[in-house]
Amino acid sequence: MEKEEKIIHTTLLETKLADERLSAYATKNSECIKVKKTIQPSMDFDIRWPFEKDIDRILYSKSYSRYVDKTQALSFFSNVHITKRSLHVQWVSRIARQIGRGLNLNLDLIEAIALGHDLGHAPYGHVGEKAINDCLKERNFGYFCHNANSVRHLLFIERYGRGYNVSLQVLDGILCHNGEILSKVYKPQRNKTIAQFWQEYDHCWHIKDYSKKIVPMTLEGCVVRISDVISYVGKDIEDAIKVGIIQESDLPDEVVRILGKDNKAMINRLIADIVIHSYDKPYLSFSNEVFHALTILFDFLSTHIHHHPTLVKENEKLTRMVKELYNAFYLDLIDDIDENHGIDLHVKKMIDSYKVAPKELIVSDYLSGMTDSYVLRMYQERFLPKQHGDMI
Repeated sequence: MEKEEKIIHTTLLETKLADERLSAYATKNSECIKVKKTIQPSMDFDIRWPFEKDIDRILYSKSYSRYVDKTQALSFFSNVHITKRSLHVQWVSRIARQIGRGLNLNLDLIEAIALGHDLGHAPYGHVGEKAINDCLKERNFGYFCHNANSVRHLLFIERYGRGYNVSLQVLDGILCHNGEILSKVYKPQRNKTIAQFWQEYDHCWHIKDYSKKIVPMTLEGCVVRISDVISYVGKDIEDAIKVGIIQESDLPDEVVRILGKDNKAMINRLIADIVIHSYDKPYLSFSNEVFHALTILFDFLSTHIHHHPTLVKENEKLTRMVKELYNAFYLDLIDDIDENHGIDLHVKKMIDSYKVAPKELIVSDYLSGMTDSYVLRMYQERFLPKQHGDMI
């Protein structure tokens, strides 16, 4: 017992000293806030620091394991070297921790937000996200965004509906991570309360594009938000070149001159620029030159890659597939068929408090949790004829 108490005392002292070494604008470990009330505190000894616990909760969640079979941007190319969601979140984490180290921020908080930021992403990336969003709108429920759905998976779906008691700062960073929006300056909205977090979370489901209006409460959350952008701008270009959608010579001259022509050069320039122009400041900022080049690159990605005619044509098929499955699962749920498979089994496994959720949301939970290959297999089973008998 004496030895254990000594270790606990040493750990608390180390945590205090670590907090003192952080930037004045960093989130301290002692500031960690839990959104769920713990009825009975655990008596088990735990050497981990507060945000380290959140990292492990995320790493060992079922949602995290499904990253490996979820699309990043290019859904239908058979190439093992095309970015999957699992690689994307690791790259976001790596880039964010590099920035965080340069600015002397809380690296555990950064890692937890980065690893968890896409847990609620739908199969087939933003194509699947839009399809589920359309289905929710058609039923007058609200809107679907993977940011809020990532929070929902952590708090209300994992562990058969019991969820995890993840900290406010991590959940807020996940909710506000939006990597589709580019800003020159990223300034946190400090001193958010738990009540404000719940309000923002609810508004994301019921107010159109609300997720695009909220900003993180911590500088660490801002770091992950910009790291999400840095991680994919160069990699999407490399992937597009690899599959023949564009050529390196298509890149705008100004982008190449300022940011470089490949992923490595772009990452190095963007990280260095934001660390230099944000050091010892309560916000993140790019230089005018780099931000201008990044906006040009953003437009290029949208027009030449994300809205390339080949992708648009194939994505229309993926959209129809996801919508048809949503409709089929919804009918299964309202018919209340007693079956031991599919969405009925999903609901049966969950705790009672989950089962009273709106049916529209339960179907969204079930479908958004699927991987790309599982969605394809389910679609084939539900809508495509099966081969019977032997060929003569």
